[in-house]
Amino acid sequence: MTIRIVTGTGTGVGKTIATAALAVVAPTPRVVVKPVQTGMGDGSPSDAGVVRELSGCAVEEWVRLDDPLAPDTEARRAGVAIPTVPEHADRLRALADGHETVIVEGAGGLLVRLDTDGGTVLDLALALARTHPVEVVVVVAAGLGTLNHTELTVGALRARGLEPAGLILGSWPAEPDLAERCNLEDLPRGSGVPLIAVIPEGSGALAADAFRAQSAGWFTNHR
Repeated sequence: MTIRIVTGTGTGVGKTIATAALAVVAPTPRVVVKPVQTGMGDGSPSDAGVVRELSGCAVEEWVRLDDPLAPDTEARRAGVAIPTVPEHADRLRALADGHETVIVEGAGGLLVRLDTDGGTVLDLALALARTHPVEVVVVVAAGLGTLNHTELTVGALRARGLEPAGLILGSWPAEPDLAERCNLEDLPRGSGVPLIAVIPEGSGALAADAFRAQSAGWFTNHR
């Protein structure tokens, strides 16, 4: 079995849509987990709900917080006790015993704190890697600034002994500009991490059947 951690170079890079696409192509039985979801106070759709709708995959969401802040910030601000990273890791290990693939969507970027003890998405990946095969997939933006953000994220993983499994371009425009076209080649060249998928802009608005039918093609030419 494999535990796949999906992180991003920041917010808004297409991590949830990439998670849904990974769920479509993952070996079964599979489950997607969102350990902590923030920004739920305004009635917005949850990331887990979007993944379920698009992929048809089983999903679990463990903690839901109101304001769109980092999980530790919102928990402290609201005076809410939330699970620690080791507690999340224990629950994920239990899920891994019954599934071929467990896909974990993080919150924001790699060093965002998931608990009020300072535990990050990176710490969660490291804890799980002690007992299970772990793959970390980094979702990246297409435009200016992405090379720096990507190499910082990749460097942080490597500094802790984790080699990223691949990069996913989370939103590829229909008419890419010069920087975006160059980044398509420079992202894997500069980071040393393969580009495993390119997801077209607007894919999250597809009907579920169309999303599932097209997902495999986003990976085919970039493995």
